[in-house]
Amino acid sequence: MIYSGRMSFDLLVVLGPTASGKTRLGVCLAKTLGGEVISADSRQVYRGMDIGTGKDLAEYGEIPHHLIDIVDPGHEFSVFEFQRLFLEVFAAVRGRARLPVLVGGTGMYLQAVLQGYRLVETPPNPALRRELADFPMPALVERLKRSASRLHNTTDLLERDRLLRAIEITEYEQDHEPEPLPGLKPLIFGIRWERETQRRRITARLRERLDHGMIEEVERLHAEGVPWETLEFYGLEYRFIALYLKGELNRNDMFQRLNSAIHDFAKRQETWFRRMERSGIVIRWLDGGGEPLQEALGILANPL
Repeated sequence: MIYSGRMSFDLLVVLGPTASGKTRLGVCLAKTLGGEVISADSRQVYRGMDIGTGKDLAEYGEIPHHLIDIVDPGHEFSVFEFQRLFLEVFAAVRGRARLPVLVGGTGMYLQAVLQGYRLVETPPNPALRRELADFPMPALVERLKRSASRLHNTTDLLERDRLLRAIEITEYEQDHEPEPLPGLKPLIFGIRWERETQRRRITARLRERLDHGMIEEVERLHAEGVPWETLEFYGLEYRFIALYLKGELNRNDMFQRLNSAIHDFAKRQETWFRRMERSGIVIRWLDGGGEPLQEALGILANPL
């Protein structure tokens, strides 16, 4: 089966929580349909952060993949930047008469493509920053909650700089109506596993990555000049391994706390996907413990 422009969709999406097998399925579908993979992962954009972000680059083989390894650690990559680059890559892949296959688990990035609106680029607002300079954190949080219809990222509530930027963005968007995105016609697959099986997969995957150099990856990044604070910002694996390398956790405690945190993260991803469905986004769920590729191909043969 090769993708045809006459099909009822022009974008295939494969989403799922961590360790669900979405990359493998996305690559298999791209190979079958003559497609190219576009990553929707907020950390895989960073060069040199391979094991901790789960790039699994060997799985791609000869399949072209995009929005992976495009910026250096330290660059503050935004949802706006992702959406802009996605649209460029989407147009280029379609221009080659190939099927874009969007694969990932970062809910904000997926919604930036599927929600139907082009994000507004928000310039810095020095006057607003001066106005808020003496506000305590609780007052800033309340201001953000008043101006935002919903909070996309709760880390915005924990760090002053991110909180100020979030206020800047939400208040700017109130006065600037977003333009519609190009008319995408997505077909969206999601991978689900039985809960206990998913938990075992997450733990096994973490053990494998620790055994195959994830600690050494974090150690190398720090030796190359990436500060501990920056590494801790780049997600659970980097945060807990940095604490271990600084001597603040022993290895067993690092593993146990990291494993528990990844399980909690997977639950939050699933919650985000349910919220996407409530907003009207249709996800065709596949059984990860069955034959998800064959199930997906069956739906593709009759997607309506």
